[in-house]
Amino acid sequence: MALWLGVDVGAERKGFDVAVIDERSLRELRGGESVAGVAELAASRSPVLVAVDSPRSCAPDGHTSRADERELRRRVCGIRWTPDLAAIRAGGAYYAWIRQGLALFDALAARGVVAIEVFPTASWTRWRGPRGARSRAHWSSDGLAGLGLAGLPPRTNQDQRDAIAAAMTARQHTHGLTEAIGEIIVPAAT
Repeated sequence: MALWLGVDVGAERKGFDVAVIDERSLRELRGGESVAGVAELAASRSPVLVAVDSPRSCAPDGHTSRADERELRRRVCGIRWTPDLAAIRAGGAYYAWIRQGLALFDALAARGVVAIEVFPTASWTRWRGPRGARSRAHWSSDGLAGLGLAGLPPRTNQDQRDAIAAAMTARQHTHGLTEAIGEIIVPAAT
């Protein structure tokens, strides 16, 4: 059975939320995972693809954003900029989640697990349209209900919804239903 794994990245204390899906249903939903825990889960489940909600690279030295982020903002939705590695390293707690995401990409690659960068807000935007005045929670909850996945829990938090959206984006990517904006993979425009 084909599986896809989606990861919502958090800093060390919060950890990662992880969703495992198949063609029809949510198979597993975990929270508070570490880099090592996610890498082990991915290695043990052998997903077709892992989608990580985190930058997989930093801006070029001396720059404050990546070209793909600027293009995604122009074409799909807003996104926070990823500065160069020196700024990420010096950025203290604010950039801790990006440092964890970069470590996860390295850990997955070391285990031979193929991973892509995704941005769930872009996925929700492509699937549901712009958020507008709706709360993020209401917008993504409606979006989750519209995905048609069986096995969803009755209540989810934003990080869980984003992990599920990441997994769905990975599945769509495998089926050729996405586009690449630089390194960022988003559902194809309809």
